Amino acid sequence: MIRRLLLVSAFLLPTVSLSAQNAGPLSTLPDLVGPLKATPGCLGVETAQTSSGKLVIFAWFEDRGALLRWYSSDLHQQLMKLGPSSGRPPLADIADGTGPILAIASLTPRTMPGGSAIPFAQMAIELYQPLPGGAFVNGRFAPPGVKVSGMRGVTLDTGK
Repeated sequence: MIRRLLLVSAFLLPTVSLSAQNAGPLSTLPDLVGPLKATPGCLGVETAQTSSGKLVIFAWFEDRGALLRWYSSDLHQQLMKLGPSSGRPPLADIADGTGPILAIASLTPRTMPGGSAIPFAQMAIELYQPLPGGAFVNGRFAPPGVKVSGMRGVTLDTGK
């Protein structure tokens, strides 16, 4: 079963490489990859930029408790002050013991200056759980610590 939760709060703003000319308002945001990786129970972090310009961060957590540790961290609490509060308890729809959890945060930088103190035009956080099954050849996108029931793996000699 896939669990998906979209939150509208500042969480996991990506830290992909931003050049000085396109960083704009995002250049003032702190590095998040290091603190995310340092969160007990964070299994791994990857960043990317999509063809549409969204900046994306993928963070795998061993369970709900690990994700709550990041949510409650000083850095995350400071970032949440950038946006509106939902007034809901964090991860209210996620049962204790649920895991592993993949948090995907996407952010579209603001292209037009002025008007808003928020340095992005769009931001979303989505949470997913792996389905049983799947396959990989010579490695996975998810970190090795992410256990998936029924996952099949093959190692091939590629000559490298």
